[in-house]
Amino acid sequence: MKINKYNSLVFAMLFGFGLSGQAQSKQWTLEECVRYALENNISIKLSELDTKNADIDKKDAFGSYLPSASANASHSWNIGLNQDVTTGLLRNQTTQYSSVGLNAGVDIYKGLRNQNTYRKAKLSIIASQYQLLKMQEDISLNVANAFLQILSYKEELKVKKEQLTIDEKRLARSEEMVSAGTIPRGDLFDLKATIATDKQNITVSENNLLISKLSLAQLLQLKEFTDFDVIDNTNAKDENNIMAQAPGDIYIKAKELRTELKLAQTNLEIAQKNVAIAKGAYQPTLRGFYGFNTRASYSDQARLDANGKPYTVGPDPIFQQFSDNKGHNFGFQLDVPIFNGFSVRNNVERNKVSLEKSKIDLEQKSLDLQRNVYTAFANAKGALNTYESSTVTLEARQQAYNYAKEKYDVGLMNSFDFTQAQTLLTNAQSDVIRTKYDYIFKIKILEFYFGIPIVPIVTK
Repeated sequence: MKINKYNSLVFAMLFGFGLSGQAQSKQWTLEECVRYALENNISIKLSELDTKNADIDKKDAFGSYLPSASANASHSWNIGLNQDVTTGLLRNQTTQYSSVGLNAGVDIYKGLRNQNTYRKAKLSIIASQYQLLKMQEDISLNVANAFLQILSYKEELKVKKEQLTIDEKRLARSEEMVSAGTIPRGDLFDLKATIATDKQNITVSENNLLISKLSLAQLLQLKEFTDFDVIDNTNAKDENNIMAQAPGDIYIKAKELRTELKLAQTNLEIAQKNVAIAKGAYQPTLRGFYGFNTRASYSDQARLDANGKPYTVGPDPIFQQFSDNKGHNFGFQLDVPIFNGFSVRNNVERNKVSLEKSKIDLEQKSLDLQRNVYTAFANAKGALNTYESSTVTLEARQQAYNYAKEKYDVGLMNSFDFTQAQTLLTNAQSDVIRTKYDYIFKIKILEFYFGIPIVPIVTK
């Protein structure tokens, strides 16, 4: 549970944060923090946009099934020696022409590339949804980590403040004892140095708490973090009895549920479709087409009389020309690939390599999951043992401190030895706090692999 404290602190000092009434109004529970992050975190929003892009790609793939159609129109001026479009004679004149056309085409067969592209697009949507879900799961764990850091630093700060209060009372008591001649005056200097160290430790803890709040506020996309606070609703107990499960059983359950395996499997299927699409370029393509065109002239038209001599008449009505000059063309176009510089073959081989990489990635993800599950189980078990041991240690240190205090109060122990006993007690208290929240987080990770989320994640 580490964060870059110095970079975060510099960021806060340089840029600051605005006001946010929502963060000031209440203390946040872990569940509330996770839900808010799932709705507002920037990384999650970016993943949601990737999902929308995948949906657009699917629409593009579906559109390849549909015919294509286009219309065109043009108007031109021809000046000088031109060929008359009606008689074919060359004349030195200025002419104007308008033309209108319509073209349509449809793929009849394209080596199944359209079908495979559409199926790949549907798989890409599934992959983007898995990627979004994985991002939400990662953010949930990061929020839990940051949340527990705040609780840990709050408890640590509380202990250190209580220690300062005790030392200040000791100082007042020691001054009375020095006046009475019970202890030497030199013990006062030791106490004053201890109090100065206590204040320094409090400052460090306050900074750690401030930075941990900044870390969580950034995950939640909150602008204000100085007034942001959380409430401890955690429980250092295995409420879901996850530790009673065998690590092998947790791994089997994780293989069925974990998003990274589903994502790797989907990417493998996408790679298979890419190979099929690339192989489709080996096959012929057949396309049907239809075209319509017509034209009209705005200039005088040349005609030939019965003797073959040209004469000039005015242009026919425009709409009549469009009707008289219309034409249609339609048919089929067959393209058979013969040689293309090995580009198709190389593309197929390239996609086959990607397919093999996807297979290896899926296998590696399965191995990583097995290692992570067994590691998480061992870490949770170790964290529990450490927490229980630190609790026993604290009880012993508390009794040792109480005994030392009794001896110090009657002058049977010097200030240095008493300070040592007090330092050991403080360290034991800090260890209990640290190991407690470390154990809680390790349990959260193990539950995560077993399919128990911090809060239910609802996909959109």
